[in-house]
Amino acid sequence: MKRLKGEPPVTRRFKLQHLLIGMAALYLVFISFKFPQFLEIAKALSGDDGYDDMANEDSDLSKPMFNSVYKDTLHRKLEDDQHQDAPVRPRKEPLEEKRNGSKTIKPLQHRYGRITGEIMKRRNRTNELSVFERMADEAWTLGLRAWEELDKLDVKETGDSSIVEGKPESCPSWLSMSGEELATGDRLMFLPCGLAAGSSITLVGTSHNAHQEYVPQLAKLRRSNGMVMVSQFMVELQGLKSVDGEDPPKILHLNPRLRGDWSQRPVIEHNTCYRMQWGSAQRCDGSPSKNSEEMLVDGYARCEKWMGNDMVAAKESKTKTTSWFKRFIGREQKPEVTWPFPFVEGRLFILTIRAGVDGFHMSVGGRHVTSFPYRTGFTLEDATGLAIKGDVDVHSVYVTSLPASHPSFSPQRVLELSEKWKAHPLPKTPIRLFVGVLSATNHFAERMAVRKTWMQSSAIKSSRVVVRFFVALNARKEVNAVLKKEAAYFGDIVILPFMDRYELVVLKTISICEFGVQNVTAAYIMKCDDDTFVRLDTVLKEIEGISSKKSLYMGNLNLLHRPLRSGKWAVTYEEWPEEVYPPYANGPGYIISIDIAKFIASEHGNRSLRLFKMEDVSMGMWVEQFNSSRVAVQYSHNWKFCQYGCMENYYTAHYQSPRQMVCLWDKLARGRAQCCNFR
Repeated sequence: MKRLKGEPPVTRRFKLQHLLIGMAALYLVFISFKFPQFLEIAKALSGDDGYDDMANEDSDLSKPMFNSVYKDTLHRKLEDDQHQDAPVRPRKEPLEEKRNGSKTIKPLQHRYGRITGEIMKRRNRTNELSVFERMADEAWTLGLRAWEELDKLDVKETGDSSIVEGKPESCPSWLSMSGEELATGDRLMFLPCGLAAGSSITLVGTSHNAHQEYVPQLAKLRRSNGMVMVSQFMVELQGLKSVDGEDPPKILHLNPRLRGDWSQRPVIEHNTCYRMQWGSAQRCDGSPSKNSEEMLVDGYARCEKWMGNDMVAAKESKTKTTSWFKRFIGREQKPEVTWPFPFVEGRLFILTIRAGVDGFHMSVGGRHVTSFPYRTGFTLEDATGLAIKGDVDVHSVYVTSLPASHPSFSPQRVLELSEKWKAHPLPKTPIRLFVGVLSATNHFAERMAVRKTWMQSSAIKSSRVVVRFFVALNARKEVNAVLKKEAAYFGDIVILPFMDRYELVVLKTISICEFGVQNVTAAYIMKCDDDTFVRLDTVLKEIEGISSKKSLYMGNLNLLHRPLRSGKWAVTYEEWPEEVYPPYANGPGYIISIDIAKFIASEHGNRSLRLFKMEDVSMGMWVEQFNSSRVAVQYSHNWKFCQYGCMENYYTAHYQSPRQMVCLWDKLARGRAQCCNFR
């Protein structure tokens, strides 16, 4: 083929040279960006120890933890109403490690290192661990110290502790705090002994003027640019959080929105949050609630009537017309008083929250505005923190009529030392099912409710089923001392020697598998939470319908669930690079056959078990790995392993308070598998 006249004779050579020059330039750019990481890798290989091993004053386990109880994840962000409900599954915000702006170096040796106390004791630095492994390293380091202290503690000598013995603790009858004092404490007021019926909280503050905020959801709808005017604040009564990394429970969430939300009308929302799971919201938008007896709270309406400024103007115009007509026909006009929305931008207000017999009552300027009934799972004594956040200037807070003494959790008053609640020793003969119950140190009420209810099933008394609680350590050694005494008496607690964290629940699940393999001879292993009510006889019948020759993974299964890549509950591509999760059963209650448990224990033992921050998803990963390398697993799905709440003829019911546990057990005794109430 002839060359065109206008074509240069060395075109091919120039193109090759340009390609080589471009590749060299890219290589130089790559080296310049990666050079800091190369230095860190060289530093790691040289054995430079930059880890302090947590041996500083902040890690002193003997210090009081009152401030840190609320400090890290104190409040959820004030968002639009579509964000008020809890996500599909509670997850923690992904952690990011940065060094001088560079990304975290991936582990050099083991892609998924085994997290055990023995291995962590051999490590003296964490610069070659992933974020999850660093978290576990810290938990094991602190936990082993606490374990050594606990191991030296003689249960008989714990009577000297005022917490264990339950000596009366003096409590102030009233508390006050200025706005400046509240601001220095992260807008949190500590209530050492909680509240009691008749307690009253008075807040004097000024609402901020509205400001613009960007709402991505509105922008996606293409109805506007996503900018809205917002003025809102929240007042929350909070309890003590159970483990590090978990948000404290919200016994009362009061959220006035002066500019409204999607309704474009002023609204006051009430809600509760139990174990990071929001209940159904009660919204008061100016429409009066029904006056039927079941809707009243201590005789007060849940929502009083009010009107916005635009509605008031329209009403005044309508009133002038109707009043003239009524005078014309001679009809008597009845006077009607309609109050406006109680909060005004830039104006002072006095908000009073009073604890009644059946619920909380909110008044502004002495006028009753809303009432919110108490919800099961909480008591007034649990309300040990008052948090105030949002668009408000707080001038002062007063809390009066507080309880005179602390409701001590002493063994003499609460542990209910009775022989009938003690667990039987582990049987030497094979059993059908081993149940591991995840719990926290201060969840004694939940464990006691389980002992009194479904742990009294005939399947347990006949030694076909064995149940044990799995509990990690608390940062307060006094709480660990009480836990040790409880474990010694009831004999049904497995204490794990690491510091409890919300993100490390997966380590408890591994412990359940190892215990079921090493300490009992069980055909199946079940994992559940301490707020899960289990119908053991029904679960056993469900298992009997599966061939014993098949490997089993049973529960409320999720298929083709996608990880969230943005927002508060995001999972990064480094944490999970694939587009969907493997099939997994919801965490409140699922069952695996013993061969799967042995596989998990074995893989964990040879340091090849993949660990993920979501415990239930982790189990799905492990079962999928077992399924691809061993005998095919039978996935058995049933909605009656309830993820949220309870349903008729349930197998397991989740988010059940101690009071609901007893109620469910009483109904079962009468032959009815019915729910007691819904959240």
